[in-house]
Amino acid sequence: MSNVGIAFGAVFAAGGSTAIGAAIVFFPKLVKLASRKVLASSLGISAGVMTYVSFVEIFQKSVGAFDLMNKFEIENGDKRAGRANLYAALSFFLGVVIMMVIDVVIKVLSKSGSDSHDHHDVSDTLNRVEKGSEGGKSHNVEEVGGGGKPICGCCSTDPVGDLESWQLKASEEKQRQIQDESSPSAGSSSNPEKIDIEMSWSDEYIEKVEAPRQENVDKEIEDKKLIKMGMQTALAIALHNFPEGLATYVAVLDDPKVGAVLAIAIGIHNIPEGFCVSLPIYYATGDRKKAFMWGALSGLTEPIGALLGYLVLANSVTQASYGVMFGLVGGMMVMISLKELLPTAYRYDPADTVVTNSLVVGMFVIAASLVLFYL
Repeated sequence: MSNVGIAFGAVFAAGGSTAIGAAIVFFPKLVKLASRKVLASSLGISAGVMTYVSFVEIFQKSVGAFDLMNKFEIENGDKRAGRANLYAALSFFLGVVIMMVIDVVIKVLSKSGSDSHDHHDVSDTLNRVEKGSEGGKSHNVEEVGGGGKPICGCCSTDPVGDLESWQLKASEEKQRQIQDESSPSAGSSSNPEKIDIEMSWSDEYIEKVEAPRQENVDKEIEDKKLIKMGMQTALAIALHNFPEGLATYVAVLDDPKVGAVLAIAIGIHNIPEGFCVSLPIYYATGDRKKAFMWGALSGLTEPIGALLGYLVLANSVTQASYGVMFGLVGGMMVMISLKELLPTAYRYDPADTVVTNSLVVGMFVIAASLVLFYL
């Protein structure tokens, strides 16, 4: 338990990267520069690191801990190894089940009917979004979100549409700033009272007054949907960050070098999760600080997950507790990779121009790190 301080530090750093992503609301230019391939690559690399380290390192730690637990009870080496693998596998799949339960809880809380991760319609979505952009049409919220609710962190039914919508809003915001800076001051009319009287009796003026009313109603509906999207995404990310905090804590506690690489991988995919929360809230409320606050808060459940690991291991430092914790963490991280990171990456890159390669790169990075650490 000598690495407790380092473990909590790594967890706070990984969770804090969500705040880095949320800070994008202060820099509209960065929203416009966001690239689908960059996002897909970062998710692919994170999935590669987490999947590889789960099977090659963390699951083996679970097996080793259970083997040591039975060292004096089972003399036969093969039988002891078989029993250790059985316990480790049970712990692993218990972690898988826990992540499935978390998904169900998120669905119930967000009142979502389904969570589709199918990739069949992604190309059609991309084409629709690109055609809409070329035609100068803005995407309304239902087109962007596909009517679905985000079940996992930044994993809506149409993240590509979300990104296109945010970039369009960032462009509009920048355009408004330019117009505000260049527009002449009001009140240049020589006789404003006369103009007001004439306009009040003009049919054309009445039509111009009525039109903004409908626009305001539409905008109010859209803003409510955006706020709901941001809050639901914050809830999903908060619940998914809990096991990530536990995973980082347990990994660093056992081996700070391996845990540091894992913390970096988790931190990388936490950055886009941060702006998935903050951007919808900002574009709905216009309040940058409030949007940033919600984005940053969604990452605070990672230290809570680490605290759970600390309480369990501090009160029961046995090989059995280590074996169970490592097995749970391995199963949780594999499920996060398979059900959250990769599906979202393929939505950003349906043609798979970078996702698979990024997945392999992530595996290579963690494999090389493990080799160098043990030389």
